Amino acid sequence: MPTVQVTDLEDGDFLLDVREDDEWQAGHAAGALHIPISEFVARYGELTEAAPEDGRVHVICRSGGRSAQVTMYLVQQGVDAVNVDGGMQVWAAAGRPVVDDKGEPGHVL
Repeated sequence: MPTVQVTDLEDGDFLLDVREDDEWQAGHAAGALHIPISEFVARYGELTEAAPEDGRVHVICRSGGRSAQVTMYLVQQGVDAVNVDGGMQVWAAAGRPVVDDKGEPGHVL
């Protein structure tokens, strides 16, 4: 499983958040693309349109389980994808900014 640590991420890295809507609305990384895992296959085209060409997709969820599933799917599709170890819980604990769906300070559900 290709994996990166939250501390390895740099500003501008492409981030795909696969948590569900209520989790996203409570708090997410600013600039992330949100496609819930429950809708991922049906909305796959949104990822291919938004992801940087020949760029890496960093997949994140709450703790790393759901994002690992999506990462494996993407790798099977030939996408350069990596799972963000520890997910949004580690993201927030590392002091990375978390915003709600209005752009205000948020929290991780």
